[in-house]
Amino acid sequence: MYRWIVCCLSGLLMSLSASATVRPVPVRYALVSGLEDPHLPYMLSLLQLACDEAGLRCQLQAASTMNQSRAMVQLGKREGGIDLFWGMTSREREQQAISIRIPLDKGLLGWRVALIHASQPDLLAGVRDVKQLSRLMAGQVADWPDTEILRHAGLPVLTTQDYGNLFPMLQRKRFDYFPRSVIEVQREAALPVAKGLLIDRHLVLHYPTAMYFFVSRNKPELAAQLEQGLRKALKDGRFNQLFQRYNGQLLSQLALATRREIPLDNPLLPPATPLQDRTLWYRP
Repeated sequence: MYRWIVCCLSGLLMSLSASATVRPVPVRYALVSGLEDPHLPYMLSLLQLACDEAGLRCQLQAASTMNQSRAMVQLGKREGGIDLFWGMTSREREQQAISIRIPLDKGLLGWRVALIHASQPDLLAGVRDVKQLSRLMAGQVADWPDTEILRHAGLPVLTTQDYGNLFPMLQRKRFDYFPRSVIEVQREAALPVAKGLLIDRHLVLHYPTAMYFFVSRNKPELAAQLEQGLRKALKDGRFNQLFQRYNGQLLSQLALATRREIPLDNPLLPPATPLQDRTLWYRP
């Protein structure tokens, strides 16, 4: 009995010693929408999950707030101050950084419902196709990939450099609708800045896209480890559990299957996007 206890204690001490020697890995991420980023809690949980599954002791560190264009520039610098950021994929972005081609949002970023002015709750009720929608003006941030996707479909878009400006612009009816992803819109509609706005209940726009972790090309090992961790999480079910915890209720409340779906092409979608793997994508 004594020998068994000694063996167990020795094994425990060796395990603790081994874990103590694992060097922490700093992972500096860009705050592309500041601390108010609606994706932040879910993305940080996914990033931590990837680290855990890969056996990394990550130290997640928020870098300064910057827009997505600057984040891509900083990723390209050896001393740019960030190691990764999360955002919608595009051909240009996949050339500038290492893209981990696992859609963190299962494609939800491409499912869009609109914020509209509260005085016009049925603004989109009669819209049945892109031609009818093109009579209205959308609002977006200038450097968002969504802006080019909407314009490619022939939809007029009014842009600003600052995400926060879009809410007062819509309140003043400078444009008609603000397409938001289904994982953003409910939280945004509840913000004080969205007073006088509401969520349209008639339409859902859909274009194929994915939100990826983009990693600096100076950190290929980190990119490989994070991809390994995400794929392990997909295989053991922890990825899907996390997805449902953060998104399941929101999707149920928006009732996407009851809305009129307007499909749009995505000219920015890289050829390597894994659209054929249905396990990676959400479908109402």
